[in-house]
Amino acid sequence: MSQPDKQQILGQIAAIPAMERGKLSAYSFEDRPGAAGPYHRLQRWENGKNQTRHIPAEEVPAVQAALAGYAQFQQLTGQYADLVVAETRQQIAGSKKNFPRHQSFSPKKRKSSN
Repeated sequence: MSQPDKQQILGQIAAIPAMERGKLSAYSFEDRPGAAGPYHRLQRWENGKNQTRHIPAEEVPAVQAALAGYAQFQQLTGQYADLVVAETRQQIAGSKKNFPRHQSFSPKKRKSSN
């Protein structure tokens, strides 16, 4: 299988329908027997702080899909960066071949003045 090119990766990124950052956790209250749990919360770092949002049960599948979309985005942008870095290294190496290197020379030895 061949590696995708940059345009293919960008197309895959553009096709991601939803993204959300963070971690979805389920929790329940031990002191509330028979409560309609489990409950869900989405935690993420934003502006240097841990932000928590409570997620209603009916929104859990959509949030999970959005989290998967963000994970796919991260993976694809990593691939894209790897391709650009490889291209950049090739360009830099290619540009070095076009310029002649200066040859070093050793200074002539002076004759002694004795």
